[in-house]
Amino acid sequence: MRKDILIIGFVVLLIAVIFSGTKIQSVEDYYQTHIDDITEESETVFITIEATTVLDNLDQLDATLKDEKYVPKDGMILEESEYVLRKDDTVFDLLKRATRHNQIQLDFQGASDNSFKSAYIKGINHLYEFSCGELSGWMYEVNGEFPDHGVSRYELVDGDKVALRYTCDLGRDLGQEMNMN
Repeated sequence: MRKDILIIGFVVLLIAVIFSGTKIQSVEDYYQTHIDDITEESETVFITIEATTVLDNLDQLDATLKDEKYVPKDGMILEESEYVLRKDDTVFDLLKRATRHNQIQLDFQGASDNSFKSAYIKGINHLYEFSCGELSGWMYEVNGEFPDHGVSRYELVDGDKVALRYTCDLGRDLGQEMNMN
């Protein structure tokens, strides 16, 4: 008897959850509906994700990544895309939104899991640190400048242009040398 009451209770709870506004949608619908609509009043930011340096270093690229689905022929993983700037958005917030919307793989380490107290980008589109040599990995720039702090600590402002760029030579191939101090 008690078992029957529990089962009935569970079924009623399940039905209540389903009919209380739970919206069931496909993965494709989910990614399309969670992007902000841009209006004339919207503050916006732009993002690009590219790995063009890999094209000059294919001999160092991990053999399992030598495919256009990981490194497109032009090196552009995400062409410049515009997104609504949300209150307190960081580069990391924008990157997560853009990769989720465009179904691009993103792997990161949380800010509480490292000494820098900022999210660390481990991999984008299956390109990781060391995927293309011992000095390779992801760097970011905002408005053509390489900030000196992590992606989750850089707060964006209207009109910012963010680029996530893959380096094969510790930033030298991007015109920047990483400060290791």
